[in-house]
Amino acid sequence: MNFAFTEEQQKIRNTIIDFARQELNPGIIERDRAGVFPRDLWVKCAEMRLMALPFPEAHGGDGFDFVTTVAVFHALGYACKDSGLILSLATQVICGLTIQLSGNQEQAACLLPDLASGTLIYAQGITEPDSGSDTFAMRTTATKKDGGYILNGTKTMISNGPVTDRALIYAVTNPTKKTLARISCFLVPKGNPGFSAGNPMEKMGLRTMTNGELVCTDCYVPGPSLVGREGQGVILFSEVVEWERVLICAGLLGGLERVLEDCIRYAKERKAFGQSIGTFQAISHKIATMRMNVELGRLALYSAAILKNKRKRAALESSVAKFFISESLKQACLDAVQIRGGYGYMSEFEVERDLRDSIAATIYSGTSEMQANTIARLAGL
Repeated sequence: MNFAFTEEQQKIRNTIIDFARQELNPGIIERDRAGVFPRDLWVKCAEMRLMALPFPEAHGGDGFDFVTTVAVFHALGYACKDSGLILSLATQVICGLTIQLSGNQEQAACLLPDLASGTLIYAQGITEPDSGSDTFAMRTTATKKDGGYILNGTKTMISNGPVTDRALIYAVTNPTKKTLARISCFLVPKGNPGFSAGNPMEKMGLRTMTNGELVCTDCYVPGPSLVGREGQGVILFSEVVEWERVLICAGLLGGLERVLEDCIRYAKERKAFGQSIGTFQAISHKIATMRMNVELGRLALYSAAILKNKRKRAALESSVAKFFISESLKQACLDAVQIRGGYGYMSEFEVERDLRDSIAATIYSGTSEMQANTIARLAGL
């Protein structure tokens, strides 16, 4: 495995870093406080082709491989302080990968151009009030009728939900089965009769990304709205979630690197008892752990990314990366607050926002506990 960036990848990364610092960071404190989706920045990201990276040129994409896409989101997480916006972008790309990997050619040709251009915003409807990690407890149903399906059910805490133009809704099509063939995936557009989106939910962090309910009430969708085959939903999601965890982890690792650099800078500048606080082991050991986790996280991330780039399964590798990088980021952000003392607790110094955002990283796309379950199962337990 070669983890070195190519010259082209490094050039793209540098461009994204400059773009994020100049265009995406100004006003982040106010945007976070307001908790409003920054549609103007979404448009700027679309103009930079951030949603188009891994999709074929024939479908409106830029035709980059997945490792390059991961490298770009890694750079974005490093330079952009708006974690909510990054996760919104990742959600868009993951929905596109779902269509590209599991949909038919007609769906890809019809749907991917508007997705890749950012013209339409996508959401992925899986989580329900009584079923998050337990997919088999899903209650949303899809009943066959008139060559299509009638959907009924409520999804909750859906990323991009309140602003979505098209949603991938997972629903039970075979309620009598207790196997993988129980669930299917459907594409539901905004404005479809019986389909509605709730208001944004108030959140602790990631406040610039909207989360909310998606409700289907006798919502009819035609047969071509089925993504993949009927009963393929769990298999489809199990595959796509590996891509999702790797892409999300790229942004998290970039954030971890930014937190590390900020802590090093502060530890050198801040003086106490006549010397830089970085000379104290209580501080330097925290920073040394961050540095170690960045290096290990990079190996975990790109090991998984290379496997997915080869279209190989990476259940273990993606779970290891998600578990390790998200927990490392959360601890680094907590330590960053501690290193700054009272200043770390103040909003104007921005560290507390990183901490709030990082806590969610250990929950979405599978909690740390679920990642540990997966790792243990694949270890033979």
